[in-house]
Amino acid sequence: MVKCWKHSDNSLEEAQCTDGGSAASPKSYFPQKAFWFSLSASLLLIITVLSVMMHLRVPQPRPQIVRITVPDQTGVLINQSAVVDQKNHLVTFSVTSAANQTSTVLFDMKRGLICYKPAEHQSCFLRQMEKSDYDNVNSLLHQPTDKSQLELSGNDTQRQMEFLGVLATSQVDVSTLEEPLQALCQDRSIHWTRRAEGPGKQRLVYFCIDICFPSNICVSVCFYYLPE
Repeated sequence: MVKCWKHSDNSLEEAQCTDGGSAASPKSYFPQKAFWFSLSASLLLIITVLSVMMHLRVPQPRPQIVRITVPDQTGVLINQSAVVDQKNHLVTFSVTSAANQTSTVLFDMKRGLICYKPAEHQSCFLRQMEKSDYDNVNSLLHQPTDKSQLELSGNDTQRQMEFLGVLATSQVDVSTLEEPLQALCQDRSIHWTRRAEGPGKQRLVYFCIDICFPSNICVSVCFYYLPE
């Protein structure tokens, strides 16, 4: 800063003069603000990209295939496999009968539904999960990931039987179901079922599906049609 003297009629007054490098004008404030805003935005973008990259690097659990063999009451081995998808809370059983036909049973724990796709019928059957179903499926979800083969003893296995009544008029609109169920039964009609004590003498059991769990429980799920 350079001192200057300004002449007036009565006295000499001291004034301040600038040499061109004086205090910042209001105009210089805006470029500084833009610079800091741009720097903050760049740092935020870098942090976001790094977070996404770290998330992608974290290994996601893959569906595990568990094969279960158990002798039936006649001593014939029941061969089945279960695809355990812990991420989506899905367990899909593939049960092969003695006639070499494979039925599929999907347990959707997130939505609380079981869907049966029998090999010898052109329909799928749906019902709500119950506490016993959650207990049985949890025995698979909590299996060690290094166990891909399970052999159950026929003597120690608890055998249960369930009867599901099918009402032919209770057809489900496939479009109202979520993706796992749609993919399983996209080429079939779907019907609701309800659990019952038994079909009674006047009704015929059409087919059964045997499902075995690591908890040494085998369930025969048998279907029959209710009157309309």
